[in-house]
Amino acid sequence: VAGTPLADQKPLDPLEFVRTIAVARITMPRARVRLSAGRQELGRAVQAMCFQAGANSIFYGEQLLTTGNPEAEQDRKLLAELGLKTKQSCKAEVLV
Repeated sequence: VAGTPLADQKPLDPLEFVRTIAVARITMPRARVRLSAGRQELGRAVQAMCFQAGANSIFYGEQLLTTGNPEAEQDRKLLAELGLKTKQSCKAEVLV
């Protein structure tokens, strides 16, 4: 993202990103491993692999991010296709 310390870095390889999610899940089994800004650039297949590797939370729809997010309906469809359900948090739905 322009204006951030990592703005000039090359994009992370998608499989390396999925491995990072898996390591986070293994080392922090009770944590929310959240996919947030930039999910649109990942594409559906990589997002699906991230959920299978251990991601269990997303910023859903239009949520105060510096980059675009998929539309809420696209998120609902992907989660349904993966057999994932949402639960209500104090202010918004979260993935369980």
